[in-house]
Amino acid sequence: MDKLLAIGQASKLLGVTIQTLRNWDKQGLLKPDELTRGGERRYKLETLRNINKNIVFNVDNLKTIAYARVSSSDQKDDLIRQVQVLELYCAKAGFKYEIIQDLGSGMNCYKKGLTKLLNLILDGQVKRLVLTHKDRLLRFGAELVFAICEAKNVEVIIINKGDENVKFEEELAKDVLEIITVFSARLYGSRSKKNKKLLDSMQELINDNLS
Repeated sequence: MDKLLAIGQASKLLGVTIQTLRNWDKQGLLKPDELTRGGERRYKLETLRNINKNIVFNVDNLKTIAYARVSSSDQKDDLIRQVQVLELYCAKAGFKYEIIQDLGSGMNCYKKGLTKLLNLILDGQVKRLVLTHKDRLLRFGAELVFAICEAKNVEVIIINKGDENVKFEEELAKDVLEIITVFSARLYGSRSKKNKKLLDSMQELINDNLS
């Protein structure tokens, strides 16, 4: 049985854009061999060979994506360290890799880098995802991304699976405070005394627990 390729893989082999393949499908010039239940196009190698006889098929040309994230600009040194760890790991493993970096809260699902990563995975262009720690992806919701990776046959490598250090606790506390800030502002109003008092109390409690 022929291996089925995602549209991203097929576009690379043919040397055209993904949009071109979509246009060819609409125009009846090149129909996909199969559609997934989600409507994603899949192509057989032989079908693509009939389009371009000069194709040298190498289906193992998918990307390794190494993803690094910190919550705020004052953690840029930590971001640099993450990237260095990822680069060293991928280089030692002999991976052909790309680094994607993000600056934003682990609670934010709409970060530019994370969006790019998900689009690459959904488009079938990723072979493996490498993280320094699980929480670098998302504070809550990482399991959903991992489920998408499993569905797309993307290997997930987490370099450090043990306990996090104090920086993890500090960043988690910031994320929790961010949630409280949003809901408190909706409940009391962003400038109300009750809102300020609640946030001050939570900040004091967090500082005591981290000290």
